[in-house]
Amino acid sequence: MGIFDEMAREGHEQLVFLHDSESGLRSVVGIHDSTLGPVLGGCRMHNYDTEEKVIDDVLRLSLGMTAKSAVTGCNHGGGKAVIWGDPDTDKTEALFRAFGRFVQSMRGRFCTGTDMGTTGEDFLIAAQESEWVVGLPDYAGGIGDTSVTTAYGVFCGLQAAADHLWGSGDLNGRTVVVQGLGKVGARLVEHLIEAGCTVIASDVDERRARRLEASFPVKIVGPEEIYDIDCDIFAPCAMGGVLNEDTVERLKCQIIGGAANNQLAHEDVGHMLFERQILYVPDYIINAGGLIQVADEVLGYEPERVRLKTEGLGQLLGRCFSLADELDVPPFEAADRLVEERIRKIAKVGRIFLV
Repeated sequence: MGIFDEMAREGHEQLVFLHDSESGLRSVVGIHDSTLGPVLGGCRMHNYDTEEKVIDDVLRLSLGMTAKSAVTGCNHGGGKAVIWGDPDTDKTEALFRAFGRFVQSMRGRFCTGTDMGTTGEDFLIAAQESEWVVGLPDYAGGIGDTSVTTAYGVFCGLQAAADHLWGSGDLNGRTVVVQGLGKVGARLVEHLIEAGCTVIASDVDERRARRLEASFPVKIVGPEEIYDIDCDIFAPCAMGGVLNEDTVERLKCQIIGGAANNQLAHEDVGHMLFERQILYVPDYIINAGGLIQVADEVLGYEPERVRLKTEGLGQLLGRCFSLADELDVPPFEAADRLVEERIRKIAKVGRIFLV
């Protein structure tokens, strides 16, 4: 399938390819839907295997950002940027200044900040060239690390899922498997330990896993073992697409909810989970804390407002679960209906002619 066919399939508006030979920048910005307002989405840096995987990731991630913004009541469209490169070896001042320059050229249509593989310090560099950068470090006058809010939102979402399935949001005594111990996964582990959970965790970077093990009472297992562990909750907090036909058959849990984007390899996997009576928490709701934080920065950052909105993700998920039960559909389909309803209604408002 060609690029235009891929864009048409999910209704993407724009793909922008960015290249700077001097710095080595290779980047793609995907804009999915701008119905709700200017597009907001983070910038991921990853060493992809092929160009096709770069494009596929930016299309999927930008689609997810539209859903995330719509369902949480934010007035932003969905977009995403990816930089093709190794975040451990390829970062330079010139690369992020070139990226910032390109973002500035979009004149506010796209606003971006940190994501997997990028940091607030990276965007301090990009901000030298663009005013359309958010999520800068607090010491530089920004809102700080969005992974803190994202992890808190995931924890609140797991409490909501537990309340829906087991009649109580108390996670004390529950066994939780956490896949991925990056910025969000590690902070989620902290919340779970404080709540009295038994935590089993894994990361493809063994050094990162062992550092966490030295700080918290967690059991570390290998990346391939993670799917075969008896647990109450499985929390994917790494790359997307980890829930597929093979891994779903191996899972021994009752709830799946985590920080990773696009956890389902495709929709059929969501139906497999539904048939197995595993409660899958829609990823673009449970991991929306970071979006809530950066969207609030655009309004004029108020930490207490962000905290309350993030805690409200639990109530939003409660609505989603109730709608799914009412319609007898998987929760991800109920979430999609909430997204489509808001975009449809706001699009109609936009048809009102103003002089």
